[in-house]
Amino acid sequence: QVRLEESGGGLVEAGGSLTLSCVSSGDTENFNYMGWFRQAPGKEREDVAIIGRGSLTIADSVKGRFTASRDNRENTLYLHILKAKPEDNGTFYCAAKGGGWNPPEGLSEYNNWGQGTQVTVAS
Repeated sequence: QVRLEESGGGLVEAGGSLTLSCVSSGDTENFNYMGWFRQAPGKEREDVAIIGRGSLTIADSVKGRFTASRDNRENTLYLHILKAKPEDNGTFYCAAKGGGWNPPEGLSEYNNWGQGTQVTVAS
C-alpha cells in the first residue's frame, strides 16, 4: 500500500522560510513524477513544483521563492519556501504519479496523495 505523509507545516512570519517534507512508503519505484500543491482557503488546488527523475519545474507564481528537491534513497520529497507571503496560507499536499514517463498534465494524473500539511503566514 502506498502512503505519502507530509510534515513541516506551521506558522511562519511573512518573509520567513519553511521546509516541508513528504515521506513516501510502499511501492514507490514507479513514482517517476511527484509534485507539491498549494490550496488556499476557498481556492482550487494548484501545483507549485513538479519533480521528475532529474527534472524540476517551479510554477511561475512562486518562482524565485520556492524550490523543491527529492531524496530517492530516503523516499522523501522537500519543498523549500523562502520569503513567505500571505498568499502562501493554505494546505500543502504532495502527490505522486504512479507509472509512465510522460510528465503529468494535470492534477487528475496524480493517483497518490498525502493528507496535507497546513501553512500559516503571519503578516
